[in-house]
Amino acid sequence: MSQPPPFTLHISEDTESDNQELSPDNEGAMHTSFRELIQEQSSLAEAGTELELQERGRGHPAHLAPPDASASAWLEPEQGEQHPGDSATLRILASMPSRTIGRSRGAIISQYYNRTARLRRRSRPSLQQLSRTARPSLRQYDLESDPAHTTLEDKRSLLAKELLSLSPSQRSHVLLSLPLCLAEKRTLRRELNEQRSPLGLCPHPTAAPSPCGWCKDYITLGCRHLWYRLLALLPAAQPWHYALKQISGRFGSSVLSYFLFLKTLLMFNVFSLLILLVFVVALQAAYPPAKANQQPFTGFELLTGAGYFTHSLLYYGYYSNITLNDPSASSLSGSVAPSALPRLPYNMPLAYLFTFGVSFFATCILLVYSMYRSFGESYRVGSSAGDLAIKVFCAWDFKVLQRRSVKLQCENICTQMKELLAERRSRSCPLSLCQRLGRVAVLLLAWVLSLGTVLGCVVAVHYLSEHMHAVQQEHRALAGSTWQREGILLVLPLTVSLLNTLMPHLYNLLAICERQDSPAAEVYVAICRNLLLKMLVLGLLCYHWLSRRVVCSDEECWETCVGQDLYRFMVMDFVFTLLDTIFGELVFRLISKKRLKSKQRPEFDIARNVLDLIYGQTLTWLGVLFAPLLPAVQVLKLLLLFYTKKTSLMQNCQAPSKPWQASRMSTVFITLLCFPSFLGAAVFISYIIWSVKPSETCGPFQGLETIYKSVNVWAKLLEKSSPNITWLTWIHQYLVENTFFLFFMSGVLLAMTYCNIQVVRGQRSIICLLKEQIANEGEDKIFLIQKLHSICKQKEECA
Repeated sequence: MSQPPPFTLHISEDTESDNQELSPDNEGAMHTSFRELIQEQSSLAEAGTELELQERGRGHPAHLAPPDASASAWLEPEQGEQHPGDSATLRILASMPSRTIGRSRGAIISQYYNRTARLRRRSRPSLQQLSRTARPSLRQYDLESDPAHTTLEDKRSLLAKELLSLSPSQRSHVLLSLPLCLAEKRTLRRELNEQRSPLGLCPHPTAAPSPCGWCKDYITLGCRHLWYRLLALLPAAQPWHYALKQISGRFGSSVLSYFLFLKTLLMFNVFSLLILLVFVVALQAAYPPAKANQQPFTGFELLTGAGYFTHSLLYYGYYSNITLNDPSASSLSGSVAPSALPRLPYNMPLAYLFTFGVSFFATCILLVYSMYRSFGESYRVGSSAGDLAIKVFCAWDFKVLQRRSVKLQCENICTQMKELLAERRSRSCPLSLCQRLGRVAVLLLAWVLSLGTVLGCVVAVHYLSEHMHAVQQEHRALAGSTWQREGILLVLPLTVSLLNTLMPHLYNLLAICERQDSPAAEVYVAICRNLLLKMLVLGLLCYHWLSRRVVCSDEECWETCVGQDLYRFMVMDFVFTLLDTIFGELVFRLISKKRLKSKQRPEFDIARNVLDLIYGQTLTWLGVLFAPLLPAVQVLKLLLLFYTKKTSLMQNCQAPSKPWQASRMSTVFITLLCFPSFLGAAVFISYIIWSVKPSETCGPFQGLETIYKSVNVWAKLLEKSSPNITWLTWIHQYLVENTFFLFFMSGVLLAMTYCNIQVVRGQRSIICLLKEQIANEGEDKIFLIQKLHSICKQKEECA
């Protein structure tokens, strides 16, 4: 009887290819490795089949049959004869990694045994030395129906022996990459520990470890478990972690994008507030001015921002123009000799200007970074064609154990699947020519009406501002009561806030007539119309403030009056937002439930609420120079808005009737916040710093031509008092005042923006190519299977 042929595993000597992971970008290497894997599995199949048949022939000579017949009878004993093409197809399909991984634990362990043997650079032992259950032929013919306990034990012990011969880092990497459940991995680790222990390696038992060693091990394990617990608590320590998950599960990503944007704005304001508190507000509070605040607190100041708040840390006029740590020092006008100044004094005007500049610059960097990151996350993947299959088969997180978390995850996955299905159904059929012409006419009419209303609102605000300016001058000349004067100050902010609240509802009526193709397009159109209204009104108000259309007393700075106006606009905006939430959502739900006996609830208006946030943040950036504590007001406003909107959303609103995926909505929000909002505020503040003369009687920059002149005066005083630090003067002269450096930095920023856009486009192109390659791979498999069938048919016909 012939001896079974020796079976050895061929190990490649290429160290570089074995030590390094294959990259998906290296297409040739991936195809080569895939081809080698199929060849190896095919050779294993043929050798295993031959040996199985030979040993069966030795054990039962009467049943010795030709190889093909025996193989066919052994493969399908119950179904009788099978087409040779089907058996060959099943054999090739069984050799594919995609068919073995995740279906048979024995096949997975066998596959990773081969990988560990490859890492060891040793030849695999011949097949005669292995038990029948550990032979690779079993995973070819019985992937699901023969997972015997003995087979798994033998394969597991064999894999454990191979893992022991690897280095600790390679062993950990292989164990982490095993596509097995946690119970199987724990069993493998237990066997590894048993075989690696001294009792398993040495024939004689060793001495028991010392108590110090046990204490050291227990302390190490305790510290490790504590560290893992702390890492597990990090996601829960994030602000509003559970609330955001709850919103995402019930209302989808479109509504969630509003609350994520609110959270982003809160982080920006907290960062700016901390800088201003540390370097400006706290130091001025430690060295208050000699003039005390003589006005009592009545409570009406919370709405008007005047009265008691006028001479407080809230506004520009309270801050002094002297050196705080040396009260005898003079202002920047230089009435005291430079030698009297202390070395490197803390000058309040310079601290005020530089702190504001650093805060604005850091906010700009954070905004640009957030915008780039958001672009990268939302635009790198071109389409969501394969997301539905991923959500169906791969979305569940098996680490979730708590009942509340499981319920949230179920709601979240269901909502995401609804969004994906709605996105696929939204592909409307083509319209006829008459339908398209009628739709274009409706869109043009709607845009004409919306632009006309925007223009009318701007003109109304302009004439109202002129009229209220004249009324304020008359009342100040007549010396009316304080309550009446402060009440008149609220008329313009109240009117602007009322327009900002009512006009979005008119735009929603126009959107109903337009009948946009998708909810996303409807939201984008509403954002454009609301943005035009709010930005044009703010631009008009900035023009009035720059033209000194504010009425102030002789003791007040015009900067303080502008800061009070911005404070009133913020407060009125918050008040009308609360009123709209109460009457637009709560009252509508009560009327619909009690009177109309209907279960219909209002939907959350994303466009209007997001534009309210952008409008409020723009007011904050416009007024931070005139009111350093205005970010604190904005932080308080955002906190109250979050809990108010979240409660109203859960109690009064329903999920969107047309679910839609807002994958790019956060990117749009950040972009609108950066370019119309932050850029407009930066232009307004820069013009005031470089061109507008500050007040003569109060404020940190009194007596100077412009705010920027304080830097020049400080540089000259510093050069005279401390000649050793002339390098600061050089930096100011050649970097700050030099326009070439400004243009150079602007060019670098534009170049970085362009490069980032090109990188994102390149990544999108690569992803599209990879998706096409995946589709082509599927077609290649179909082609190969068809070729196998044709070859088997030819062999059958020849036989």
